[in-house]
Amino acid sequence: MAGQTYRDLLIWQKAMNLVTILYKLTASFPDDEKFGLTSQMRRAAVSVPSNIAEGYGRSSKNDFDRFLHFSLSSLYELETQLQIACNLNYIDNNKTEDAYSLCHELERMLNSFIKTVQAKKK
Repeated sequence: MAGQTYRDLLIWQKAMNLVTILYKLTASFPDDEKFGLTSQMRRAAVSVPSNIAEGYGRSSKNDFDRFLHFSLSSLYELETQLQIACNLNYIDNNKTEDAYSLCHELERMLNSFIKTVQAKKK
């Protein structure tokens, strides 16, 4: 599509929403987690849209596919860290519903988008 950028991708937009949700969720974490779980979760969240954007800017479908997989891996990492935060009672399970829901939606979207990119490589 002429003039389209990574910002036009719905998966990138939703991943950016996830970053905002995660920053708000982790804002109430204990101070001693500032350089621990808080930092790790924020890095994983930021990695999801960042890898989509970086892959989009690459010159080959193989590179784009690889970066989409990085994004998916970061999403799985983030889901695990969300569960850890809940287990430690840093956040209430009810407050994570939006984040989990968006993670699951992004997982489906990324898997579908990866298949589309892979089909175009052939």
